[in-house]
Amino acid sequence: MQNDNQPDRHEEAALWCISLAEGELPPGEREAFDRWMQDDRNAAAFQAVVRTWETADSAAHLPEAIGMRSAALESYRTVHRRRWARRPGTRFGGARSWWAGGIAAALLLAVTSLFMLGHSARPYQTDVGERRVALLDDRSKLSLDADSLVEVDMTDKQRELTLVRGRARFDVAKDPLRPFTVVVGDKMVVATGTSFSVEMIGKELRVLLYHGRVSVLDRGDPAHARKELQMEPGQEMIAPIGARAKPTLVSFDPERSASWETGQLSFGDEPLALAAARMNRYSDRKLVLGDAKVAGVRVNGVFTAGDTAAFVEGVTRMNPVRAEYAAGQITLKTVP
Repeated sequence: MQNDNQPDRHEEAALWCISLAEGELPPGEREAFDRWMQDDRNAAAFQAVVRTWETADSAAHLPEAIGMRSAALESYRTVHRRRWARRPGTRFGGARSWWAGGIAAALLLAVTSLFMLGHSARPYQTDVGERRVALLDDRSKLSLDADSLVEVDMTDKQRELTLVRGRARFDVAKDPLRPFTVVVGDKMVVATGTSFSVEMIGKELRVLLYHGRVSVLDRGDPAHARKELQMEPGQEMIAPIGARAKPTLVSFDPERSASWETGQLSFGDEPLALAAARMNRYSDRKLVLGDAKVAGVRVNGVFTAGDTAAFVEGVTRMNPVRAEYAAGQITLKTVP
């Protein structure tokens, strides 16, 4: 059990940390601090408190940390109010000891909060017609297309993300000790420092590699888990989700494929089924394919994201396709 009259090294370190943060120590206290630091155990405790202080400061404005810290400190004050009140007024007692204990507790609680935050999946999502760019904790950049959802789980050993729906581009910060993986259904994309995008269209996965290298693994069949597909820059991989069909590798135009990041949707001889699915991310009035034949109609052109009317006009004028309008949707059908 801890002796109330003898605070532990971390409380002493917290007190010194406070004193140093307030300004330069007067000569007498500076000499006392130097003597205290000559003990290696004290020095280690001080460094631990400083690292904790800096880490907590970087997360001080996170809403999750603010809420947990407030609740935890109030609980700590309630439990230890009598203990603090009866401490003697020595160098590490009285008011300064109260602060030392409080700060040590706050720093410990901040670390606990950060641990909890760092090990929970955090969702990044966009609504219909909305795009978003986010900087992740490891300094990687996440660009989300409209109506998309990515769950991010960052730990000190791995960086695991899950694309739940839609499309996202990842500009990955280099960290060889922490693999960067994106899970989509039964597939996993593994990268280190690279730039690529992942998209779900129905039950189909599309991976575009802009820079670096990525590997695509099949998670659904343990017997084939070690078989992986290596991609090179400029390649697009198309694979069914939940099926054993062999993936297809094709080349792509980087500028055309990244046009969605600037609010434009560019199609180069792509099937109407794919183009309509991408347009639907930007409008509450959905495009519906009225027959199997119309799904294969080829679409060419550049359209403003969300301008469904211009898209329909372009498709119906250039192809044997007609549009039927109803509340909340536009049905496209082939002309007999």
